[in-house]
Amino acid sequence: MLLSLVIPVLNEEKLIGELVNRSVASVESFTTDYEMIFVDDGSSDGSLSILLECRRANDRIKVLSLSKNFGHQAAYTAGLERSNGEIIAMMDGDLQDPPELLGEMFLKITDEGFDVVSGKRTGRKGNPGRNLYTSVFHRILTSIGEIKGMENYGNFAMMNRQALTALLSMKEKVRYLPGLRTFIGFRQGFVEFVRDERFKGAPKMTLRKLFLLATDAIFSFSKFPVRLCLLLGLIGSLVFMGAGIYVLVAKIWGFAILGWSSTLLSIYFLGSIQLVFLGILGEYVYRNYKESQNRPVYFVKRFYDGNPG
Repeated sequence: MLLSLVIPVLNEEKLIGELVNRSVASVESFTTDYEMIFVDDGSSDGSLSILLECRRANDRIKVLSLSKNFGHQAAYTAGLERSNGEIIAMMDGDLQDPPELLGEMFLKITDEGFDVVSGKRTGRKGNPGRNLYTSVFHRILTSIGEIKGMENYGNFAMMNRQALTALLSMKEKVRYLPGLRTFIGFRQGFVEFVRDERFKGAPKMTLRKLFLLATDAIFSFSKFPVRLCLLLGLIGSLVFMGAGIYVLVAKIWGFAILGWSSTLLSIYFLGSIQLVFLGILGEYVYRNYKESQNRPVYFVKRFYDGNPG
C-alpha cells in the first residue's frame, strides 16, 4: 500500500532538516512504498529552497508551493487533494507531533481494521498558558459541539482512501479538519501521546490564529451560540417583566424610586445583549457569505512532483 504523508510548512527553515530526517526514518521503518508531500504555505524565508534540496536527495519527497499564505487548514487540504496513497497521514511541520507514532497508526489501519486513526494528546509540553488555552477550547468544544469523541484531537492523523474521499467531498470554505474528520464517521481509533515542545523557532499558530481556529470550530460544529442568544433573550424578558411588575406596584403604592439610574442601566443592559446577538448572528451570516462566494480555498504556484509541467 502506498502511504502518503502530508505536512504543511510555513517559515520553518530552522527545522526542516530534522523534520525530513525523522519523518523519512519513521516511515521507512514500516514501509518502503511512500510519498511525502510538503506544502509550502507561502513561506517568506528559505523553507522552499531547503525542501527542494531535500527533494533532490529523495525523489519520494514532493513539494507543493502555494501562491501565498492561505492558512493551515487550506494547506492541509491542498496536500490531501494531491495525495495518491491508499493510506494518507497528516502531520504538523513543527515536530510537536512525533513522526515515530506513524508506524503505530499504520498498524491500526492495516492490522486492526480502523479507517481513521487520530493522535490523541494526553498532555502537552511547553508554554503553560498556551496549553491551558488549548485544553479549555477542547473541553468547551466537547461540551457544546454536535460531534462527540474528539476531545484533544488535532491535525495529526492517518486514514484510508475511503475516509479521505469522504472528507474531501465536503467543500466548505471555512474548514476545521479535526471536526470534519470525526464527522465522516467510519471506524475511528486513536493513538495517545504527549505533545512535544516546538523543536526550533517561534510558533506559527499565534494565540490570535488559535482563537480564530477555535471560533471556526465552534461555529461550524455547534448550535450553542444561537441557542445562547435565545436563552439570554428569554432570561432578559423574564427579568424585565419582573422589573415592570415591580415598577407598577411601586407606582401604585407610592414608593417608586426617583432618578434615572435604573432606566439607564436597563438601556445599557438591553443594548449590550442586542450587540452580542448581532455579533453572533453576524458570524453565521459571514460564514454563509464566504460559502456563497465559492472562492477556491487555495491557489497552487507550482507542484514539484517529478511530472512535466
